Amino acid sequence: MFKRLVKYCVICFFLLLSAIKGMSQNAKQTGLSKRTKECFDFNWHFHKGDIAIKRAVKAAGYGGLTDINVKVETNKEAVIAYTDVDKASTFKPEDWREVDLPHDWCVEGTFVNDKSIGSAPAVSGYLPGGIGFYRKEFEIPESDKGKKISIEFDGIFRNSTVWVNGQLMGSHQSGYTPSNYDLTDILRYGNEGKNVILVKVDATEYEGWWYEGCGIYRHVWLNKTDKLHVDRFGTYVTTPVVSPDEAAVNIKTSIKNEYGAIKNITLISKIVDNKGVVLATKTSTQAIEPFGTTEVSQKGAIQKPLLWSPETPNLYKILTEVAENGNIIDNYETTFGVRTIEISRNGVFLNGKLYPVKGTCNHQDFAGIGVALPDKINEYKLKLLKEVGCNAYRCSHHPPTPELLDMCDRMGLLVLDENRMLSSSEEGIKDLTTMLSRDRNHPSIFMWSMENEEWIQGTVTGARILKTMVDITHKIDPTRPVTAAMNHGRNEGGYSDVLDVVGYNYGDKGLAYVKDHEKYPNRIEFCTEATSFISTRGEYQNDWGKGYVSNLGLWQPGWGPLPGEDWADIVKYPYLGGLFVWTGFDYRGEPTPYQWPCVTSHFGFMDICGFPKDGYYAYKAAWTNEPVVHIFPHWNWPGKVGDSIQVHCYTNCDEVELLLNGKRIGTQKAIPYTKLIWKLIYKPGKLEARGYKGGKLVTTDIVETTSDPAQVALKSDCSVLKADGCDVAVIRVVIKDKQGRVVPVADNLVTFSIDGPGRIIGTGNGNPSSHEPDKASQRMAFNGYCLVLVQSNKQAGEIRLKAASGTLKGDEVVLKVQ
Repeated sequence: MFKRLVKYCVICFFLLLSAIKGMSQNAKQTGLSKRTKECFDFNWHFHKGDIAIKRAVKAAGYGGLTDINVKVETNKEAVIAYTDVDKASTFKPEDWREVDLPHDWCVEGTFVNDKSIGSAPAVSGYLPGGIGFYRKEFEIPESDKGKKISIEFDGIFRNSTVWVNGQLMGSHQSGYTPSNYDLTDILRYGNEGKNVILVKVDATEYEGWWYEGCGIYRHVWLNKTDKLHVDRFGTYVTTPVVSPDEAAVNIKTSIKNEYGAIKNITLISKIVDNKGVVLATKTSTQAIEPFGTTEVSQKGAIQKPLLWSPETPNLYKILTEVAENGNIIDNYETTFGVRTIEISRNGVFLNGKLYPVKGTCNHQDFAGIGVALPDKINEYKLKLLKEVGCNAYRCSHHPPTPELLDMCDRMGLLVLDENRMLSSSEEGIKDLTTMLSRDRNHPSIFMWSMENEEWIQGTVTGARILKTMVDITHKIDPTRPVTAAMNHGRNEGGYSDVLDVVGYNYGDKGLAYVKDHEKYPNRIEFCTEATSFISTRGEYQNDWGKGYVSNLGLWQPGWGPLPGEDWADIVKYPYLGGLFVWTGFDYRGEPTPYQWPCVTSHFGFMDICGFPKDGYYAYKAAWTNEPVVHIFPHWNWPGKVGDSIQVHCYTNCDEVELLLNGKRIGTQKAIPYTKLIWKLIYKPGKLEARGYKGGKLVTTDIVETTSDPAQVALKSDCSVLKADGCDVAVIRVVIKDKQGRVVPVADNLVTFSIDGPGRIIGTGNGNPSSHEPDKASQRMAFNGYCLVLVQSNKQAGEIRLKAASGTLKGDEVVLKVQ
């Protein structure tokens, strides 16, 4: 009995010991020093205008701020007193206003008929830039002592300077590449006091010839890691060999040691599928020198890989863990995809199959908010592009916000990622390498563009600069080809010879890319930019006074075809690889062919709000299998009864029958990618187009003469918002008659009121000459439509947005915030 008891006790002891050991191992696996990435967008203060900053050279170091004098409009002075090291700042909040990021103060301004604004007349949309300051107080807990803490600005336009606790951290000129500052040594921890960050933004100079905004217009992140950690943009994942049975996965991880001693680490890289299942684990050991960075290479594989494409955007992840003495001290996550890209003299091949690129060029702004887009708006824009059949996105003409690339990975859009400047200067190379290192893991990116339409294209100097940039790109990412978007100089100065793929911005008259295909047998070509068809949504005659352009025919500029006709070249000459339409959306600035009063462009096949123009349907007909018949113009012409009028039609059907008030006008056989036109005598009533395929009726389109405006109708893109202070509802506002038909010429003023945990962050209407404020609770409809953006607060509840317009029947939309 005694022996049994002893044996039982011994078993229990070892079971307990095993359990304790297991708990210890589990603790080591979970770790206590994993990195955090904190959103730093909230609770900033903003001051518009310059501030006189007095610097002092003291023992504490150059760049300490002694004081800042803020001159306000009333000529009073508010003083922010800083000491160099150990005291918090004080300031007068009445001279600043509270803002959350992203923030664009330029869009809040008033339009000014000043041709000196921007790099050329009208290009900035007649909104002045200037200088502004951002300030934020924040606390860092005592427990963060010993960690490495840095701040990442995804984008500031432009020429930003950062101080923290009175210490100058540095400056960054580019408005399109991220900047990062190590705050570890100058932060105040725990009871040491609050921290103060001050950011100066000088947007008095320009980088492009379009609206660029002003301010901290992208996200800001506070990152905390151990001093031994994966470096910034520290992983690089490639799949060099892909077959149906297996995909090789090569992983390169840069580990940074900021301790004063050698660190022996274990690097664990787990390949994970989209369900979180670990498919493979790779482990390496490595000694990292003091204050050194070491790149560790690992190789893995995925069996029966699910390939990434716009139709099947399958994603994988690398979960990286850095361990020392069995303790996980850093973790890092990298999303990637498995796919093959080849661009040759025969076209673009995705996963081994010819894949015509159906792309659009896009600037980054949107109605109501300028360039300060919440993530939801970027997602909304991409969704609209996907709906028209688009499978690719060109970042014109600069690197995008990183969240947009994440969305393209997830939603399925190929990306041409574009560098801003053709420059081999120290600053230019830094911007290029930052873009490449930040973005190279995205499966959506299929090609890099070094520049767009630089004036030194086709020159010997330009070719030398370009070669340096291409060589650097090949070194940082040898997996993708490199192009440049060229509108001249392709056959001069050896410029094109430097590129893997020669980008053609328009084929020029006589299809230059077709002639060059034969003339230069080693040249690979791609149509980086096409179309440039200008039109104003809902307008059918040119109007210099109002700044409107008709949708009915070609006018200016002279280098592009009608919508959809450019796609005929891609079908006929598949070696062009595809095209990027200029543009998917209208954008602020560059209002060709006008200047004042126009403040936005006319190039988009959607307006700046995302409302389709007539040309939209040319691409939907060309790019989708969905039956499309779209007739225009509208049928509200009270002064033209009895006049001859043309009816235009975009379609992908075999033939289209046109009827007016039930009477057959005629049938036309469709020519692919070519607009149909009928001439008839205008009579009010109902115009109907019937599309046939294989002799069967497959779709119809109707335009009718409406009665006067009678009601306002609201339609939100969603019914539920997250209570995160970021989520946005895009609410379309439509003016209708008593029968519920859109009144295509309505311009009623619509007033909005809101109750609940949300706020109106912007309005728009797509009118390229509207000078109404975007930050307002009202907007005039333009040709039947306007738009209002509602953003949630951080509280749960119910938002009620009401719309009213004079004697018209109003409407209300209810949004749940949870």
